[in-house]
Amino acid sequence: MSNSVIRIQEQDFDLSAEIAALRKGDARVGAVVSFLGTVRDLSDGSQVKGMTLEHYPGMTEKSLQAILDQAATRWNIFQTLVIHRVGLLLPEDQIVLVAATSAHRGEAFSACEFIMDYLKTAAPFWKKEDTPEGSRWVDARVTDETAMARWNKS
Repeated sequence: MSNSVIRIQEQDFDLSAEIAALRKGDARVGAVVSFLGTVRDLSDGSQVKGMTLEHYPGMTEKSLQAILDQAATRWNIFQTLVIHRVGLLLPEDQIVLVAATSAHRGEAFSACEFIMDYLKTAAPFWKKEDTPEGSRWVDARVTDETAMARWNKS
């Protein structure tokens, strides 16, 4: 079973420092795979001036822990990390960091991708984009749902 770190925060994070802390002191680690999500300046053909992310404290962390626990039962991973920002974010800002460590890259790649797919579709975050046409709430995309569905195949 892996250890997991979950942080929901408004402040930015240092990618390099987070990855270094994740693997520090664990000589078993042969692979670290990470995904960094950032705010794009375009979405569905509209310019994005900013994005506001909301969540339910407590409920969000429980949901993320369930996702990380499921990843740990599927793959031989040592550590997982999810940092997700909330509040107002601007284009180019970092939104999310997902990382997994393991002895071998295949386990870490699969776990990281699984966590991100579930985070995009099943975690209780709400996104509102500010565009020149006004504000709009963003739902999970069909491509996100398709990506998640592949993990449920027998």
